[in-house]
Amino acid sequence: SENPSVTLFREYLKIDTVHPKPDYDAAVQFLERVGTDLGLACQKVEVCQGRVVLILTWQGTNPRLRSILLNSHTDVVPVFEEHWTYPPFEAVKDSQGNIYARGAQDMKCVSIQYLEAIRRLKAEGKCFARTIHLTFVPDEEVGGHKGMEMFVQRPEFKALNVGFALDEGLASPSDTFSVFYGEKSPWWIKVRCMGSPGHGSRFISNTAAEKMHKVINSFLAFRESEKQRLKSDSSLTLGDVTSLNLTMLEGGVSFNVVPSEMAAGFDIRIPPTVDLKAFEEQVAAWCRGAGDGVTYEFHQKCMDQHVTSTEESDPWWKAFSGVCRDMKLQLKLEIFPAATDSRYIRAVRHPAIGFSPMNCTPVLLHDHNEFLNEQVFLRGIDIYARLLPALASVPPLPAEG
Repeated sequence: SENPSVTLFREYLKIDTVHPKPDYDAAVQFLERVGTDLGLACQKVEVCQGRVVLILTWQGTNPRLRSILLNSHTDVVPVFEEHWTYPPFEAVKDSQGNIYARGAQDMKCVSIQYLEAIRRLKAEGKCFARTIHLTFVPDEEVGGHKGMEMFVQRPEFKALNVGFALDEGLASPSDTFSVFYGEKSPWWIKVRCMGSPGHGSRFISNTAAEKMHKVINSFLAFRESEKQRLKSDSSLTLGDVTSLNLTMLEGGVSFNVVPSEMAAGFDIRIPPTVDLKAFEEQVAAWCRGAGDGVTYEFHQKCMDQHVTSTEESDPWWKAFSGVCRDMKLQLKLEIFPAATDSRYIRAVRHPAIGFSPMNCTPVLLHDHNEFLNEQVFLRGIDIYARLLPALASVPPLPAEG
């Protein structure tokens, strides 16, 4: 009696694509099978060894027009099984219709919603001027460096002739649907402090630990100020402020030895409204203020701050928002608080919107007991079945002749 779309969703959830050893082959084979069943053209692009991007294509009637790109990633983050009510890769559905699995929200639901919306539209005999491409990419959960970041530079991506892209968003606990038109720039910084070593019984001057104390105080004082700014202004979301967290500490060899070196790692996410050059000057000032021998290096430094237009004069946004108005979907426009593959798409100058149609749903991505209710999942198919025709029927733009 289960809806076949739900059955397909649960089948996909059972494929173990968890890091550090995701079974990408099984995921690609599954998705290729579904695509073939739908009559979609299939292409596989190995962007580097063991990392394949699957492209499924529904050809439009006017291939000269720019295409619609529906992107999703196949990998999921690790789990701590002892904290899960049900095994995280069995896709158990409880009596309320909640489907528990890693990837239920992030983002295997969206992959299947794309496919099932296309299944419905093709069954209705629909066809559209613009081509629709679906891309299923690896490694998003570990930064996308062996996935979308490499793919957008390849000729196979350029050949897709992308005009507008949809990618993942977040669940929303309220009636509203979150829509993300931009992202923060993720910076991962390691600060290294060099100082005088010696015996742990002495008051040694100029130690690495004293300098590290000053560094951490400076970084965390800024963190607190941004936290209070978010708390005091109800109009702000997490995407509007800079988040900063101390995520790693290194140093020391023995309890009775004062170390000559200590290091700290910080995860910083910076909104597109912030001047990145000025912010790095602030980081440098914090390090200088801690004393001599304090340096920093970047392990990730995203400098792209492109955002996608949400003006009604923009033809892509007009098509997207018009469907949402017709369906009485209340949208909340936000800057994505973390990072998705959309940043690589925007960096090569293609508009991209992050949207996962999951309202009235707790945000559980990367959390224990991640679930999605089957009715919310099915409603998402309804939404995409309305969005795709609108986007794929956007009239030719001036640049398209």
